[in-house]
Amino acid sequence: MNILQINASARSVGANSTRVAERIVARLRAANPDASLTVRDLAANPHPVLDEAALGALFTPAEQRSAEQAARVALDDALIAEIQAADTVVLGVPMYNFGVPVQLKNWIDAIARARVTFRYTENGVEGLLKGKKVYVALARGGRYRDTPADSQVPYLKTVLAFLGMTDVSFIYAEGLALGEEAAVQAFAEAEADMDAAFA
Repeated sequence: MNILQINASARSVGANSTRVAERIVARLRAANPDASLTVRDLAANPHPVLDEAALGALFTPAEQRSAEQAARVALDDALIAEIQAADTVVLGVPMYNFGVPVQLKNWIDAIARARVTFRYTENGVEGLLKGKKVYVALARGGRYRDTPADSQVPYLKTVLAFLGMTDVSFIYAEGLALGEEAAVQAFAEAEADMDAAFA
């Protein structure tokens, strides 16, 4: 098993979403001792935004790219290679202002590439990153599960399915900003979600 862990918090150290992601990975490795693990910390190594220069590079035929354009595309290629090689993906996702962190959006923009990780067909879109199990470790200061205020889960379900990843389990640690007792409960609830996901 090849595990890819994506830490999307703006903090490299002390992030609650990373803590939950690490617990998921620990369970995976306990069940699969020979599993390999690749960790991409998007705070320590932020990926550049999809800007005009990046679009220009992506839409320029490979043989016509400048050295600078080729280097920019290569950054995305590295992330695509990681997700293609992964059997299991663990995303550590905090909630920032009701959405996903810009760090995660940049990663998604990098791996979503037409004719590589998805393609348009006569019958619609076909995701090409199939056969992967995805765990999403969600960390929130408040409680938003199954409410209209939770824009993260619908968005992630949509974009992951668009890329072919439909086997997704969401692990929730919520209420982390509501006091010490609530924080303890949040991590206990996350463990219960893991129990259900790994059952």
